[in-house]
Amino acid sequence: MVSRQHWERQASNWAAWARKPDFDAYWTYSARFFELVPEPLGRTLEVGCGEGRVTRDLVKRSHHVVAVDATHDLLTLAREADPESLYMRCDAAALPFADESFDLVVFYNSLMDVDDMETSVREAARVLKRRGRICACVTHPLADAGEFDSEERFLIPGNYLGLRRWLELPVARDGLTMNFSGWAYPLETYFKALESAGFAVEALREPAGERRWSRIPLFLMWRAVKI
Repeated sequence: MVSRQHWERQASNWAAWARKPDFDAYWTYSARFFELVPEPLGRTLEVGCGEGRVTRDLVKRSHHVVAVDATHDLLTLAREADPESLYMRCDAAALPFADESFDLVVFYNSLMDVDDMETSVREAARVLKRRGRICACVTHPLADAGEFDSEERFLIPGNYLGLRRWLELPVARDGLTMNFSGWAYPLETYFKALESAGFAVEALREPAGERRWSRIPLFLMWRAVKI
C-alpha cells in the first residue's frame, strides 16, 4: 500500500521523467537488459509496468504482452500510449492469473518498489509455465547501500545487510523533479527469494555505465528459469 500511494502521487512526474528522450538511465542501460530477454514465445507478463515504456519496447520485439501495475494514473497513461496491449491494475503479490499461464515474466526496476518482494517473486513463479523465465532489473544493492562523496570515493555509511526503506528521495534535473521511493535489499535476499520460489539463475549482468558508474554498478540484471 505504501508503494501504491507513493506512485499515485508521483504519476505525472514519473511520466514526464520516463518519456523525455535520452534523459534517465533507461536510455543507457535498457539495451543490456533486452540482451537477457528470450525470444518471444507465447505470452509475456510485465509486472510493475508504470507508464508502459518497457511493455512498448517488448511489443516492438514482437512479444505478446499483458502488463500490470498498482497505480491507476500510470495505467491510464500506458493505455493511451499503447491501446493494443492489455493493461490491468493489480498487486504484484496477488496476480489475477491462472497457474502456468505465461512463458516470460519481466520486472524492470519494479521489484525494489513493491511492498512484498518475496511474495511477488513467488507469484511470478506460480503464473509461469515450467521452464518459463523471469527477467529482472533492479538498482544494484551496492549502489543502494552507499553514495559517492566525490568522483573517486564511494562510501557505505550504514549497514549493507538487511532490509532498508528509503522514502521520498527528491531528484531534480533539467527542469524535471521526481521523488523516488523503494526498498533496498542485499544480494542474498533477492536470490533467496528466487531460490525458494523454484528458480535457477541462468544469466547475471552488472553493466558498466558512464563516469563514476564505470567502477560501481548502478544496476543488477538477471534471467532465471522455473525448474
